[in-house]
Order: sequence, then structure tokens, then C-alpha cells
Amino acid sequence: IFKIYKFRTMSDERDENGNLLPDELRLKGFGTKLRASSIDELPQLFNVLKGDMSFIGPRPLLVEYLPLYSPRQASRHSVRPGITGLAQVNGRNDISWTAKLEYDALYAEKLSFLLDIKIAILSIKKVLKKEGVSKAGMATTEKFNGRN
Repeated sequence: IFKIYKFRTMSDERDENGNLLPDELRLKGFGTKLRASSIDELPQLFNVLKGDMSFIGPRPLLVEYLPLYSPRQASRHSVRPGITGLAQVNGRNDISWTAKLEYDALYAEKLSFLLDIKIAILSIKKVLKKEGVSKAGMATTEKFNGRN
């Protein structure tokens, strides 16, 4: 568990009960452009320099998801998390959590330098095309609940 550095793209606006508003209400203007271009991820280079992350690996997820993983999904933690990974080049936020976590487990199983090179090249293409930044009809993606 570590602090991940990112440029803030969403406000922390809350409803009358203190709950965060939905992503689509908190993601505005410039934040949308930062996310679409993936520039919001640049500060994670500091995480790479500190040794918390790698360039390539499963994307770090919220600590609250830890008890929700199946044993297969939890295998994603056997490798260092990355700025980009196999799930990002195969759909990013526009695929199901089941698919994302399966790609993460596959990456942990098949870890190799050649796979990392392939992911790096595909990541550049995805960022330039701005593909998969969000799930269709959503500002980002839904929260993981252990079943989706």
C-alpha cells in the first residue's frame, strides 16, 4: 500500500449526506482533457523512481477492493503495479472488472521483457487514440464490487 501521485481531475464535491457525488458530476472541463490525454498519470513517474511502481504492471487499485478479490484476481499483487498494463491495452476502463482482473492475473503469470515491450508500444497507441478512457456512457467506470 502506497500513496499514488496523480494530477487531480475530479473535484471532491459531496451531497448533503457527505457522500461523494458521482464521477460524471465531479469530472469537469480541464479534468476531462487531462484524463483523455492520460497526462494525469505523469506524476506516477515519481512512484516509479521511489520503487512503488513499475512502468508496466497491473494498475494499482483502491485498498477497499482487497477483500473482494478471488484468489486468481489477488495474484495480480505478485508483481509490482504499473503505470500501464495488459488490461489497459486491452480496453482500459471500457472492459468489465472481470476482464481487467483476468488480464492482470495473466500478466503476473506471463511476465517477460518482451511482453513489457509489447504493452509499452500498445500503450502509446492507446493514449494517442484516446481509446478506453471511460466505460461507455460513464465519466470513468463503475466501482469494483467483487462480482462485476
